[in-house]
Amino acid sequence: MLTSNGATPALRPFPQQSPTAPATAVPAAHADPEVVARPAQARRRQFTVAYKLRILDEAAHTAIGQVGALLRREGLYSSHLANWRRQRMEGTLTALAPQRRGRPATPAAEREVAQLRVENARLARKLAAAELVIEVQKKVAALLGAVGLDATASLAAGEPPPELTQQAAARPGRRGRRG
Repeated sequence: MLTSNGATPALRPFPQQSPTAPATAVPAAHADPEVVARPAQARRRQFTVAYKLRILDEAAHTAIGQVGALLRREGLYSSHLANWRRQRMEGTLTALAPQRRGRPATPAAEREVAQLRVENARLARKLAAAELVIEVQKKVAALLGAVGLDATASLAAGEPPPELTQQAAARPGRRGRRG
């Protein structure tokens, strides 16, 4: 195809690109279609006290203008250095150590005491129930013992037990009769 002046038009590298785009750009059809998966949840970085002190020492001994290279190499921000320097100046070296988050753990002795109190309360309830059962058994034994003494005394004399005579008296006319 020729233009009106007889020259061939300059071809653009790809029709999707703008005329200002570089000619070496890769078309969208040839791009890598694989999607790189990100981690499910980003983890917060924790730095040891030794690492923080080493970086602070290294930053103090680098040439002016080279601190940025140190930060890029280590993957840190300038705010890290500022915070760590402030903490070191305040003398809070323990603050440089990573702190555990959440509720502080209870000491083993306190956990054991709490566990023993719960067990003691459970055993006290069990003892109260056992004492109640023993009390009822004593009353039943006393009642049966009183009846049992009367029954054994009448059997020794050759008489029927009193409860049997009372039952027989309650049913008149049935003695000796067959139906």
